[in-house]
Amino acid sequence: MAETSGTIMDERGNEVLTFGRQGFGSIDGRSNGWWGTMTLLATEAALFVYLLFSYYYMAFHYGRTWLPAELPSFTLSGPSTVILITSSLTAWMGERSVKKDSRGGAVLWLVASLLLGAVFMGIQLKEWSDKPFMIDTDSYGSLYFTVTGFHMAHVAVGLLVLLALTVWTAVGKFDSRRRDPVSIGVIYWHFVDAVWLTVFFTFYVTTHLFQP
Repeated sequence: MAETSGTIMDERGNEVLTFGRQGFGSIDGRSNGWWGTMTLLATEAALFVYLLFSYYYMAFHYGRTWLPAELPSFTLSGPSTVILITSSLTAWMGERSVKKDSRGGAVLWLVASLLLGAVFMGIQLKEWSDKPFMIDTDSYGSLYFTVTGFHMAHVAVGLLVLLALTVWTAVGKFDSRRRDPVSIGVIYWHFVDAVWLTVFFTFYVTTHLFQP
């Protein structure tokens, strides 16, 4: 069966809609799923910006007195950050393997991302339990647990996405021509990674950088 493909133009001759290898409904060469994901991530990024703005406002307004007596430690957060960055790299390798029709390699890299993400969650839960404050202790504790908890929720969603992609890749649902869901899922995981780097810098690095 021949593959159906084509382009829909507006009255001025500009390309507005394509269909074919990307599937009907793609816009400017990007699938509707890609655009929907980008819109979702932009919204989620804005929410994180609002939360982090609250942190910086409080930090500049109240200074050192606003921070807890025991500053955040890098003992757990440092290794967990390296682990999450590594998981983003392995996810990218998994996407590359799908593009190369290497099903075994793709599954291997995606499983590695799953395991690394799970380790990150475990370390984060351990760090939460070790904190000398709670979400209702003060404004700092409230912001810390709200922001890191919000991020943890995104990690959990990302792991579910990676799990689904791993299973579907293993059964041969994706290949070099049908890979949009994998690319979209990996983009989401990169977003989770990028957000954590911002959170890590805010709650861990800045508290040590701006000491009197």
